[in-house]
Amino acid sequence: MTCINSIYTDPYFNIATEKYLLQCSAEDVFMMWQNEPSVIIGKHQDVRTEVNMDFANKHRIKIGRRISGGGAVYHDLGNVNLTFIENSRKRDFNKYLQMIIGFLATIGIQAQPDKRLGLTVNGLKISGSAQYIYKDRTLFHASLLFSTDLLVLEKVLDSPVADPRIYVRSVKSPVTNICEHLSVPMRIDEFKQKITNYFSGENYLLNKQDIIEIERLKMNDNDNIRY
Repeated sequence: MTCINSIYTDPYFNIATEKYLLQCSAEDVFMMWQNEPSVIIGKHQDVRTEVNMDFANKHRIKIGRRISGGGAVYHDLGNVNLTFIENSRKRDFNKYLQMIIGFLATIGIQAQPDKRLGLTVNGLKISGSAQYIYKDRTLFHASLLFSTDLLVLEKVLDSPVADPRIYVRSVKSPVTNICEHLSVPMRIDEFKQKITNYFSGENYLLNKQDIIEIERLKMNDNDNIRY
């Protein structure tokens, strides 16, 4: 498996990177990445009913739309995202969730899966996930709340707009940060290094041609929402 530890924090670049690796590569890929403050909504969601736009604009929080379904999530640099892309005709999304559970157990976090392939600790959500299938390739990505600003998360995802015609709404759950449940304090850079060590493989750096193609997808992607 090719392993990418992305250095890029632009949410639009990262959304395009996932699409590029899914559609333009034949390799199995694991990627770890982070976004600057942003809200990423699901493929079929309405931004007005998911995001408090006044708050997002005031705090310069970017908004993007990913290729997968599911609900809206808030990202900042206290959040770590994991993407698994594999060639497979067998759709076993629980496999990837169990891999993340296995990693968390190594740092003393006993996470439990929920019915939407999220993860909880003591009944509080620490991770959400979404999936996408492209031909014979499967994408599974999950967010991990490590030290995210939960006050901002709560406010930006609290839209004052209610539209009964919108049929794909986020299911809100009480959340917590992983760092609050560790027996020994850990910095986020240590957390990321442990993830890298656990999901070890052939390290890969995006090259110049990769970046050109990703930037092209980023600029041409009409699904992205820029405010």
